[in-house]
Amino acid sequence: MADRIKPDSAEGIKQLRALGLDVVMLTGDNERTAKAIGVAAGVDRVIAGVLPDGKADVIRGLQKSGKVAMVGDGINDAPALTCADIGIAIGAGTDVAIDSADIVLMNSSITDVAAAIRLSRRTLLNIHENLFWAFFYNVICIPIAAGILAWKMNPMIAAAAMSLSSFTVCMNALRLNLFKMKDASRDHAPRGRRRRIAAETSVSTNKEIKMEKTVKIKGMMCEHCEATVKKALEALPFVESAVTSHENGTAVMTLCGDFDEAAVKAAVEAKDYEYVGQD
Repeated sequence: MADRIKPDSAEGIKQLRALGLDVVMLTGDNERTAKAIGVAAGVDRVIAGVLPDGKADVIRGLQKSGKVAMVGDGINDAPALTCADIGIAIGAGTDVAIDSADIVLMNSSITDVAAAIRLSRRTLLNIHENLFWAFFYNVICIPIAAGILAWKMNPMIAAAAMSLSSFTVCMNALRLNLFKMKDASRDHAPRGRRRRIAAETSVSTNKEIKMEKTVKIKGMMCEHCEATVKKALEALPFVESAVTSHENGTAVMTLCGDFDEAAVKAAVEAKDYEYVGQD
């Protein structure tokens, strides 16, 4: 049994890449499945086996390289949607995801993400054009009205120039009604934008994929015990983060290096708890 990739997903990701964006697939699925889907979809990088809170950590890491937009539809995506510079929720997703996002897509198509980006870029360009025309009229007319050119401007001419400025700005803004945001024929990367991931590989390396390891620990009786074990484990150089549970008697570690069971056992026993072994 497996989920099939949506027919338009590959096309949607192709359009995002044509816009100059690096596309990262962030999932809690296992690495093997995620890589297979990533290759079929054509993403630049795959980061698999990530817990919900780990997704937010990955987003923070990606933000060191630039602005990050996160697209999600489930409860597990809510922390990452909030953490990203722009959170984009699928309209058919959960209420939690929709409430956490900045943008909500009405349909469930990934091509709408590219359409939203095209519309936002065109809107920003329109704003810049309007600012140009507003300043153009003022730069030309204010010195004349001040008498710098030894010519007195008739108030009627000044009023007409102001009205013409407003008319130009309004008409230019209304041109957005003619913009076809679904048209991908003119897609291009912004000037000076260099793809950071595409030149590397279509999937992530083992170091980029956050691996998890669950171990059994006896002796934890309360939240204070959880905090003690958590602090001891996160002090290890190969442990990025740890989630402990005294109810289950487990510790789930997110690794950033090779797992050293002897070091984990020593760290746990140093705090007077019993290390049982891997789950």
